[in-house]
Amino acid sequence: MTHALSSAGTTVSFWERQLPARPERPSLSGDTTADVCIVGGGFTGLWTAYYLAKAAPGLRIAIVESRYCGYGASGRNGGWVSNFIAGSRDVFAKTAGREATIALQREMDASVDEVVRVAEAEGIDADMVKGGVLTVARWRSQWDRLQRDVAAAAAWGEDDLVLLDADAFAKRLRVSDALGGSYSPHCARMDPAKLVRGLAERVEELGVRIYESTPATAVGRHVVETPGGRVAAKHIVVATEGFLARMPGQRRRTLPMNSSMVVTERLSDRVWDRIGWEGAELLGDSAHVYFYAQRTADGRIAFGGRGNPYRYGSQVDTDGQTPQSTVKALRAQLIDCFPDLGDVRIEDAWSGVLGVPRDWCSSVVTDESTGVITVGGYVGHGVTTTNLAGRTIRDLILEADSDLLRLPWVGHRVRSWEPEPLRWMGVQGMYAAYRTADAWERRTGGRTSIIANVANLVAGR
Repeated sequence: MTHALSSAGTTVSFWERQLPARPERPSLSGDTTADVCIVGGGFTGLWTAYYLAKAAPGLRIAIVESRYCGYGASGRNGGWVSNFIAGSRDVFAKTAGREATIALQREMDASVDEVVRVAEAEGIDADMVKGGVLTVARWRSQWDRLQRDVAAAAAWGEDDLVLLDADAFAKRLRVSDALGGSYSPHCARMDPAKLVRGLAERVEELGVRIYESTPATAVGRHVVETPGGRVAAKHIVVATEGFLARMPGQRRRTLPMNSSMVVTERLSDRVWDRIGWEGAELLGDSAHVYFYAQRTADGRIAFGGRGNPYRYGSQVDTDGQTPQSTVKALRAQLIDCFPDLGDVRIEDAWSGVLGVPRDWCSSVVTDESTGVITVGGYVGHGVTTTNLAGRTIRDLILEADSDLLRLPWVGHRVRSWEPEPLRWMGVQGMYAAYRTADAWERRTGGRTSIIANVANLVAGR
């Protein structure tokens, strides 16, 4: 594997390494003012800036980003524009009611189309194809869970998530030992680095100021402090996702969960003929420690999953570096699904963090006294949810009478994670239990392991 460098510094993912050198953007030098200051130059920050600038062209908007736009999860994810709710329907329904939760699901469905629409309208070529998403079941417990999940989704108004038997699944994609699966049309494949770079360019064209290499060292009452100066603003949006734990006073608010990916060399037409996958669907499975994958636009498989899920003290990785043990584990899992890839070469690997709240539910929370809106906790389902976040924050700031502001994640509050070492012990134990449960279920062909059920209770999922 070779990790190239751009003229602007180290790159952090395969997606980014395929692109030309990043544009050079200035860091903040001296104090400034804005109507809205956004902390974080990922999808949340960029979508927020995009929708605000479109709705209120005269608004002064500034983004401060600690490294460069797309450095975090926005430039490293699996490229899934999915309709998955970033949270638990049951949890949201307890606080906001059933109808509001169904409305959230419908808005997530529509948000997939909105991402596709904006990319097309703005001329952003992000290799986007709306082919839907497949979830495969490879042993009995997975098939049982998948059937329950489809039935539950229908009860929440998601009528177009359907079960596929083994033959129907194989017509789309041939995964080893597949008993069947599910399919939803509400998902699009894309290249995240292309989308985040395109969005950054568009918001600059709309007059948004982007300051890179400008970390926020403190966020206070209508002010953001940085090493190069302070930004005074009526509204402040904190959109740092998995990096929120690095900000003062936020270490226990969101847990940075690690996820890793590998990408193969380009596969031959002969191999693709055996695998299938002509529809460019996204692929996941129904294991407790699940994988996620896509067929890339240039004929590779990008395949991801949990490596080392959590680093002590809410630490994050260094520029996407990935241990060889994780690369080997992901390659083995890939070949287990597709035995025809036994000789495949892994061309690249990278890692990143996603934000996990204690109840695994995302939120948009406003502090009226400070002007700070904090958003995130996408639990791995952020590509589409960030778009919804951008439109929601637009309506909050512009004080619109909007149905988006009545969705259950707006104002949702959650308790903090436990202090260390309890946090580290809990996460490591949870994933050890999930791996044990997966191994037992596959070996025995039995139903869902009680170990996994206990782990779910401990995790609060």
